[in-house]
Amino acid sequence: MQKLTNKEEEIMHILWKLEKAFVKEVMAEIIEEQPHYNTLSTIIRNLEEKGFVAHNAYGNTHQYYPIVDKEDYRKKFMNSAIETYFNSSYKNMVSHFAKEEKISAEELREILAMIENKKD
Repeated sequence: MQKLTNKEEEIMHILWKLEKAFVKEVMAEIIEEQPHYNTLSTIIRNLEEKGFVAHNAYGNTHQYYPIVDKEDYRKKFMNSAIETYFNSSYKNMVSHFAKEEKISAEELREILAMIENKKD
């Protein structure tokens, strides 16, 4: 599974949310910097070529749907990011977010509770 561009990821998030959509329905979900219809159609077709989406044909119109699960994609690229940026250390990742004040002590306690409860 290859890494998607930022725009492709944005489109995939929309397709994961909608589950099935025509290009015009995807377009309606884009809030900022809407691409031209043909550009969006090309992005979606590229996602299909990469094996992320498939389509049902209705005449000349296609309804697209994701064939890669959001959770599978997230796991693959979170693991890759942790490996690349945090030397494969979840401790390094969490300490980074703590130093940047992106995670609170309360949230860390909740995470600890989840870890401890999973051991039971």
